[in-house]
Amino acid sequence: MNNEVLIVDYEVGNHQSVANALARLGYRFKISHEAAAIAGADVYILPGVGSFPEAMKNLDRLNLVGILKEQVVTGKKPVLGICLGMQIMADSSEENGHHEGLGWVRGTVEKLRADNAFRVPHVGWNDLRIMKKDPLFTRSGDSSNFYFNHSYYFIPAGEGRGPDEPLVTARCRLCEDVVAAFQQDNIFGVQFHPEKSQSCGLKLFRSFFNHCGIKSSHA
Repeated sequence: MNNEVLIVDYEVGNHQSVANALARLGYRFKISHEAAAIAGADVYILPGVGSFPEAMKNLDRLNLVGILKEQVVTGKKPVLGICLGMQIMADSSEENGHHEGLGWVRGTVEKLRADNAFRVPHVGWNDLRIMKKDPLFTRSGDSSNFYFNHSYYFIPAGEGRGPDEPLVTARCRLCEDVVAAFQQDNIFGVQFHPEKSQSCGLKLFRSFFNHCGIKSSHA
């Protein structure tokens, strides 16, 4: 293991905020979409700010779909998807029409439903209901507050009938009960932005990288 973290640049992500958080924590990382950098990395972060169709279009244009599948799905290297980076792991999204996703995690992405008490996009801080502390939330307290900024959310296949429960690790009550985090083997996703969530977000990064065996220069 090279102890190498790659922030995947697919030209829609909030790369600098993530990079600032990792630098503060003392992790070595690169920001790239080059094939050699992807093949040489041990762990991936898929940040995300923007639209689902734009993200998938860029991944296809940059020839990233195949190599990421090879490394993550076949090679079982850990990946953390953040916000849009979480959503593109799904089968599909209804954002601006029907669009196919990476299909790493069974489920769809749908728009949040606004009402008199809830505005879309959802922007702000919310507490999580943590359903599985290990590994993402091992350092989190009982009241863990994270920053959200999104209009769409992930719905696991079989939602409401039980099969998603081993997948979902945290939920958040918005206009309805939505998935805030999931884990499927080596594939992790969070709907919130840990890089903007102050101490709670830094604790989550530390927990994730500790699980992945990535060392910090501050350790």
